[in-house]
Amino acid sequence: MMAGEDLFVQLRRSVPGLSKTERRIAEAVIAEPQIVIGSTITQLGRHCGTSAATVARFCRSVGFGGYPEFRLAVASSVSRDEAARDLFRVDDIEIRDDDSAADVVTKVAYQEARAVEETARHLDTVVLDRVVDVLRGAPRIIVCGVGASGLAARDLQMKLQRLGRPVWSFEDVHLGLAFAVQCEPGDVVIGFSHAGQTHETVEMIRAAGERGATTVAVTNAPASSVAEAAEHVLATTVRESAFRAGAMSSRSAQLAVVDFLVVRLLQGDYDAGRERLERTFEVVRGHRDPAPRGRPIRS
Repeated sequence: MMAGEDLFVQLRRSVPGLSKTERRIAEAVIAEPQIVIGSTITQLGRHCGTSAATVARFCRSVGFGGYPEFRLAVASSVSRDEAARDLFRVDDIEIRDDDSAADVVTKVAYQEARAVEETARHLDTVVLDRVVDVLRGAPRIIVCGVGASGLAARDLQMKLQRLGRPVWSFEDVHLGLAFAVQCEPGDVVIGFSHAGQTHETVEMIRAAGERGATTVAVTNAPASSVAEAAEHVLATTVRESAFRAGAMSSRSAQLAVVDFLVVRLLQGDYDAGRERLERTFEVVRGHRDPAPRGRPIRS
């Protein structure tokens, strides 16, 4: 495991490449990490319906020298999670059907904040800057996403347009593919897909890549079809919630990546970018209601 990387992030990303038995161990640890802290290697194997030798092999598969090192990493990650929950004053992060409005607000806020925080902590900033570099000189930029991921795609389109970039956004696969096959080297295509399995997004990325465009995937699944189709991957880090299936947190993490890209892009040409932003602000000023005057204070 890479230094500083959260154990549970690493486990979720490792699952697709594990054997069936190792995957069962990973899923058990993710669902109930306290099992590891209180179990020997033999006890964990028995709990997962396998042997101690398989547990040892699993530990090596996910980047540890052995079970003692793995158990220590689990304990450390659990401690960090407990500290984060204490900050938001939540004991159980899952939303229940009998939770009060205050409980729901607190738990949703916790999930959203964690998604952005963990995405920021684990994002590959070297890849981020590579993507920003190709965006700076791109003659055409296409952003695509379906469903909730389409919201992030449209947000990136809007922000790039305000910076004067030549950008288009597509949710309709027919229009997107028709545009993608006209791409040329130097063009950039960015596809958003939380689970990384959206066929339409994979198709658009592949079609553009075959024409020589630089392709980028923004996804929570670095081993997914969307990630494999793209040249560059910007990975979000969102933990799934049984009640909300990660839908809201995934959007927050994707929007954070959008802002990381836009701010880095703006840094490279700050004066021109600021001028463009001010110009777009001024042109719609007349469409805003005037600020209301304060009511007189009555004594």
